[in-house]
Amino acid sequence: MSSAVGRKEVMVDPFKPYEPKPKPATLKLAPGDAETIALQAVAWIMGDDSMRDRFVAITGCGGDDLRQRIDQPAFLGSVLDFILADEPSLLAFVENAGLPPELPMMARMKLA
Repeated sequence: MSSAVGRKEVMVDPFKPYEPKPKPATLKLAPGDAETIALQAVAWIMGDDSMRDRFVAITGCGGDDLRQRIDQPAFLGSVLDFILADEPSLLAFVENAGLPPELPMMARMKLA
């Protein structure tokens, strides 16, 4: 009995030139880009009444707090945490901003 039972041999054409499979492009993000994404998230949250109300209810951060802390990377990171905590919100934000879905998490990591 042959040990090759169930194995499928793949024939390689020795005359066909090797063509490597393209690798997906990896996204790179600078700290300034991370802040820009977080500021886009702030604008998106504040522009939607239900998101704004939810943000204020969960974080306790009102308009005065927002104005005082908008330039702090830790605060911007917490805004991204808010978005990342709810997948429907994340998907709505990235669709609105025209961003790949993984970008807010990458931005959050830069703002840590």
